[in-house]
Amino acid sequence: MTRVLITNDDGIAAPGLLALAESAVDAGFDVTVAAPAEQSSGSSASIMAVETDGRIGVERRTIGELTDVPAYAVQGGPGLIAMIAARGAFGEPAEVVLSGVNHGANVGRAILHSGTVGAALTGALNGAWAMAISLDVGMTPERFHWREAADAAVRLIPELTARDRGTTMNINVPNTDRVRGVREAALAPFGIVQMALAESADRFVRLAVEELPNIATDDSDAAHLADGWITVTGIDSVTERRLDLPVS
Repeated sequence: MTRVLITNDDGIAAPGLLALAESAVDAGFDVTVAAPAEQSSGSSASIMAVETDGRIGVERRTIGELTDVPAYAVQGGPGLIAMIAARGAFGEPAEVVLSGVNHGANVGRAILHSGTVGAALTGALNGAWAMAISLDVGMTPERFHWREAADAAVRLIPELTARDRGTTMNINVPNTDRVRGVREAALAPFGIVQMALAESADRFVRLAVEELPNIATDDSDAAHLADGWITVTGIDSVTERRLDLPVS
């Protein structure tokens, strides 16, 4: 039975995490859940944690009705969780790391900052197949299609594991029950939302999240997601770029 680690950056109590765990269990996977004790959005692949005497706090939890699924609330971010899981912190290391379902889309090059994506890339860096899953809830959703997003991701696991270990997929799902299908897509040059400077003074700055005024019209994840498609993008962790510096 394939071992699956499920994590996120929205925290152990997030509904998207529960939906993803339920979907993976129903599909027959051997599931372990480990997620941040607190909200950790925007943490990228950070391995910072809250430590006491050099120890990172871990607390056993039960999520939803999944009483037989080991679940842990960790005093650290998702990148850290994926890293320590690969070293046996929660039992035998997982073969597949699923991160999500995130509250909000993760599209474009702005995924660099996402804790959801950071966990998936960290899992892949440590030898697992990995997937980041996000639900495009928008700014004022009337309903959340968590389970639909989770099921869509779990159905793509055979496509993921048919590729080399270390492969990472970034999945975005429209928040609707009328999904048009699945499209492979390139990363847009931006995300759907961006941070703006709302206020600044000598001793502080205040940020705000705002939607971008337009959507990419090219063959990008942002464009296809806005058009009702589940988007799939293969992504890599940090890679080198040759500079061809002159010999000195």
